[in-house]
Amino acid sequence: MRSNGNQAISLAITGASGAAYALRLLEQLIQTEQQVYLMVSAAAQVVLATETELNVPGRPDAMQRFFGERYGAASGQIQVFGREQWMAPVASGSNAPRAMVVCPCSTGSLSAIATGASNNLIERAADVMLKERRQLILVPREMPYSAIHLEHMHKLAQLGVTIMPASPGFYHQPQRIEDLVDFVVARILDHLQIEHRLLARWGEAR
Repeated sequence: MRSNGNQAISLAITGASGAAYALRLLEQLIQTEQQVYLMVSAAAQVVLATETELNVPGRPDAMQRFFGERYGAASGQIQVFGREQWMAPVASGSNAPRAMVVCPCSTGSLSAIATGASNNLIERAADVMLKERRQLILVPREMPYSAIHLEHMHKLAQLGVTIMPASPGFYHQPQRIEDLVDFVVARILDHLQIEHRLLARWGEAR
C-alpha cells in the first residue's frame, strides 16, 4: 500500500475579520519553504479588500500569481483552489495534506465544519482532515462568542481539532499592531512544528 507522502499545508481564509493574520501566516509558510494549498472564500475576499490595500484577484490562477509574486514563492509552491474545484488534492483523503489551518475562521465556517456540511471546498477540505485524523487548526476571530459558537468549538476540540482564537498576548510588550499579529502567527507555526523567529518565547531574553 502506498503511504501518503503529501506534506503540504492547506491554508483557508474565510470571512472573519483578521486578514492580517492570514497574510502574515501565508508569508511565513512561503519563507519556510512549505508547499501551500490556498483557499479563499468569497467573504474573505471582501474582508481582504476592506482591511488591506491589496487588490487581490478573484480568479484562482490570478490569485496564485499575485501571492506567488508578492511573497517570492518558488514555482508551484502555492496552489490556489476555487470553492468548487472538487478535483483538488484537499478534497480527498487519498491525497490529503499533512495539516490544515483556517485563519481567520468565521463562525459560519466553524458551524459548517462542526456539522460536516461540505458545501464548498474549504468545508470539504476540513471534513477530510477530520475523517483522516490529520491536524486541523481553526483560528476563530469573533467577539463575543455565543453559546452556539462555543458548542461548535467544544465539539471540534473533542474530535482533536486545535481551537486557537486570535487572542494575542502582551507579555512580549508589543509596540506595533504587527507585533500582535506575529504573536498569533507564531503560536500557529509552533503547532505546525515550523521553526520561526517571530518573537521571543516565554522565559527567554527579549
